[in-house]
Amino acid sequence: MQSPVRYSPDVEVVKPDEGETIAELCQTFDTILQRVADDSGHAVRSVHAKAHGILEGVMRIADGLPPELAQGLFAKPGTHRVYMRLSTNAGDILPDAVSLPRGLAVKVLDAPGERLPDAEGTTQNFIMVNGPVFQAPDAQKFLGSLKLLAGTTDQAEGLKVAASTVLRGVNKALQAVGVESPTLASLGGAPNVDPLGETYYSVTPFRFGDYIAKFSLRPVSSGLTELTGTEIDASGRPDAIRETVRSEMSGIEGVWEFRVQLCRDLDRQPVEDPTVAWDEEEAPFQRVATITVGPQDSWDAARVQAVDEGMRFSVWTGLAAHRPLGNINRARNAPYRHSAAFRERFNGCPIHEPAAR
Repeated sequence: MQSPVRYSPDVEVVKPDEGETIAELCQTFDTILQRVADDSGHAVRSVHAKAHGILEGVMRIADGLPPELAQGLFAKPGTHRVYMRLSTNAGDILPDAVSLPRGLAVKVLDAPGERLPDAEGTTQNFIMVNGPVFQAPDAQKFLGSLKLLAGTTDQAEGLKVAASTVLRGVNKALQAVGVESPTLASLGGAPNVDPLGETYYSVTPFRFGDYIAKFSLRPVSSGLTELTGTEIDASGRPDAIRETVRSEMSGIEGVWEFRVQLCRDLDRQPVEDPTVAWDEEEAPFQRVATITVGPQDSWDAARVQAVDEGMRFSVWTGLAAHRPLGNINRARNAPYRHSAAFRERFNGCPIHEPAAR
């Protein structure tokens, strides 16, 4: 196996029009934010608006990691409190019969070290989805998809439910012959799976101290792995996923392993194109920590208010040692702040990072 590639600033190639694209992304997100807020009277996130569970647990960083894995947050063994937010990726609040890719955001508390520019607080955030690749190779292509999404934000729910049912059938037919379609999944053709059984991926690369990596969170406890691939019947139940997760988490202990996939060849594991999956044979995932969540009310009102309403999750909130890399990540910074600022203004609820202990 090749040695991991060492990080240097020249692994990124900044496009000359990135500033203009990011400005357009903010404008398009504004359309989504304003329409949803006007329709519902409450501002939500411009993507991954609907949460299905807010969990509190503990990350345990492994002892005795080899030097290439003992980097950044993971440089020293220890424990950290974490918050986890389960979601789906639409920017409006839809009934769960519209099946979309799942998201999992992790906020690790009390992360010591040099911060990223303008990264408030003392946390390290990780944002993942239940698929290994992104739907667009760069921010310009993503902008085109986002404009289509913005145009359907306040369309009739019934049409979206019907379309999702059709797209799920098409996607299953493609999977049966070995074809995966992130585009169909993002449009509502994703399997309506239980989020607790899914494996999640950062999709985009990040600095990993001296190296470059992608991240993943995989369920390992039996209470979670028994749910892998289980589909939720959301017929007539607009919040079926939230209800299911709440019922399940009341009686199980969930354990996930946090894994790191080190880049070992910049040509085969590119930084600037997140539509390319990094082959796990060439760049295997390696465990650096576990996250344990005990039985709890995953929709506890106080925790939902504190985390879902009062916090934001951003890949740009964290340590300089885990700097987001690549065009898509660079384009996530301003829009994430833009979305949080809109929520704060419209709802009159300050967005803040949790205080260090």
